Amino acid sequence: MRIIIVGAGEVGSSIAGSLADTHEVVVVDQDGERVDSLTYSHDVLALEGDGTSLATLREAGIEEADMIIASTDDDETNLVVCGTAKTVDDPFTIARVKKVDYLDTWEHTEQGAFGVDFMVCTNLLTAMDIVRVIGLPAARDVDPFAGGEVQMAEFEVREESPVADQTVRQADRFDSLTFAAIIRNGDVAIPRGETVIRANDKVVVIGSPESVQQFALEVAPDETPSADKELVIIGGSEIGFHTARLLETRDLRPRLIERDHTRARELAEDLPKTVVMASDATDAEFLAREHVDEADVVVAALENDEKNLLVSVLAKQLGAERAIAIVENAEYVSLFETVGIDVAVNPREVTAEEITRFTREERAENIALIENDRAEVLEIEIDADSVLADRPIREGVADLPSGVVIGAITRDGEFVVPRGDTVVKERDHVVVFVDTDVLSEVSAAL
Repeated sequence: MRIIIVGAGEVGSSIAGSLADTHEVVVVDQDGERVDSLTYSHDVLALEGDGTSLATLREAGIEEADMIIASTDDDETNLVVCGTAKTVDDPFTIARVKKVDYLDTWEHTEQGAFGVDFMVCTNLLTAMDIVRVIGLPAARDVDPFAGGEVQMAEFEVREESPVADQTVRQADRFDSLTFAAIIRNGDVAIPRGETVIRANDKVVVIGSPESVQQFALEVAPDETPSADKELVIIGGSEIGFHTARLLETRDLRPRLIERDHTRARELAEDLPKTVVMASDATDAEFLAREHVDEADVVVAALENDEKNLLVSVLAKQLGAERAIAIVENAEYVSLFETVGIDVAVNPREVTAEEITRFTREERAENIALIENDRAEVLEIEIDADSVLADRPIREGVADLPSGVVIGAITRDGEFVVPRGDTVVKERDHVVVFVDTDVLSEVSAAL
């Protein structure tokens, strides 16, 4: 498939890197340095030019393109790119936007406004990601699969966690849960029954939402949010607003701190279950006075990475249980986590993941990226040509390379526990953990 990506920033570069091995990828950007960097780092054709220009799109081969992805940091530019592409041919168009207003307009038109076939809203996706993480104690990442029948979650095991120093066999007390991977010091490994879970490990599990929630209680028994939990959002940005709104739909009542008085009044009107306070959240005395030290979760949603780092560190020093920070610059993610921030959410990474799943082969219906694309979790609908079809999992996996774990199966919307003797059938949805090194081979076999 020929794919044109307009915008070689963090989102575009991430998508290009994920697709370069299996598709013909062309990347367009106005920044010559970005173009040169991408040319040397990925097996793609990179062009310097304006992606809104018909001449540039023709140079990129728009007439032969199957898909065009508009992923610049400017909403209007992305919409123009998609509209321009549709004047030449009919490629599948994907637009990245930040403003939810554009998404609302697009969703309420029958044939898709702006010439966009699929729209990805960064602010809303990020808020949804944050809310999923809040819902599971100690979770660093949470992704739904199979229409919500399956969850993948990544947990950090702290020293005080009851599962620290247990073997996987001892920790695996749930019928519908699979331990897919353990990440230790940046290395991703497939665990066995005798594998010992150490403090500071990250554990990736796949299973039914109920079993994942139960495991979350095992990892951190005192942290599950409920109606009486203290949730504080610092910053009335679009992401902060949508995080509060989504928490309200779960019958949670967060507090939100916004410095701008006019914005604070607007938020108070739109968030009936949220206590909105107009103040500077970088003021340590104010945070202490408002008992942020008693917060179970603090979300730093300011529109500046440095301020998000500051308020997150302040909240943790005051005694807040968990701190979740939005980090626009992907290079800062490891820094945030090194200084003690529990979860750093990068909106560009969340967006790239959502777009990437649309560019996989047709049977890959959902995707989650693990540890900066070191591994992936895929949802595949099994057909007659699959190596798993009509075979017990034990036999099918034997014909796949190492680095693969069958995490869950759904059949006709019902969860099926994957065990060695479980027979996989056509039209089953299989959620599988795959090491990136063998992704192409596994995708072809499944």
